[in-house]
Amino acid sequence: MAENSPEQEQEVYLAPAKINLSLEVLNRRPDGFHEIITVMQTIGLADRIFVKPAADLQFDCNQPELVVEENLVWRAALLLHEMCEPSRQRGADLYLEKNIPVKAGLGGGSSDAATTLLALNTLWEMNLDEDRLIELAAELGSDVPFFIKGGTVLAEGRGERLEALPGLPPSWLVLLFPQIDLPENKTRELYRMLDRNDFSSGGVTRALVRAITRRERPSQSLFFNSFERVVYERFPHLDYFRQAMVEAGADYVRVSGSGPTLYTLLTDEADAQDIAANLTENGFVAAVAPTFQP
Repeated sequence: MAENSPEQEQEVYLAPAKINLSLEVLNRRPDGFHEIITVMQTIGLADRIFVKPAADLQFDCNQPELVVEENLVWRAALLLHEMCEPSRQRGADLYLEKNIPVKAGLGGGSSDAATTLLALNTLWEMNLDEDRLIELAAELGSDVPFFIKGGTVLAEGRGERLEALPGLPPSWLVLLFPQIDLPENKTRELYRMLDRNDFSSGGVTRALVRAITRRERPSQSLFFNSFERVVYERFPHLDYFRQAMVEAGADYVRVSGSGPTLYTLLTDEADAQDIAANLTENGFVAAVAPTFQP
């Protein structure tokens, strides 16, 4: 989503974070990947990508350590650039302002990639439709296709089969960002830790979809995550942060994606602000973010 910018010829695009309201791992596929079913939701915490025309491709970030060839913004830009006919190839100056914590289970890198595809599709007048952008997004990562759509979405397969759902009623999240050391390949490691007992049928997620489709407020029992056992096993100190959220006033606490971000979802913004304030006063890093519909 582009914002107006006072700088000539520059557009500013929001790259929102997400939470997994429900995430079930169904099985391990013959290709080595895992079959999942999940309901994802964009939220009002976002990176920003500044885009303007340039003679060639350029990329920078407010966190210099992220300016590497593996960065998903750079990979997304190269993917589209290589699709352009040589006579029509153009450049772009891309600047990423990171606000979403890295490796936090909030999909920041995936959102940055999808937003780059959307931005350059517009800047370079490629006129790729949503279905084609989703296909390209799937080449960059399992969560990237979701961010082409955004909002409230059911995702299946590796995350590439998407179905838009009605938006949730107005809701606010309290997000707690645990300050713990994370391995470089955190998500891959956690997938390897899953065993057959962590696989499920997808029934909880489908029940959540029914509630959302009927525009009912979902029960907290439907906010489920197959990764929770292995996340708490791999990062045992995480329980300290979960307990802090409970003591701050949260009725329940869930892990988003592969963690370690913890969240609770509330219907009243004032209640969310109170919990976040309690956490902050006790030295924790917390934020309030609304659910977000593009």
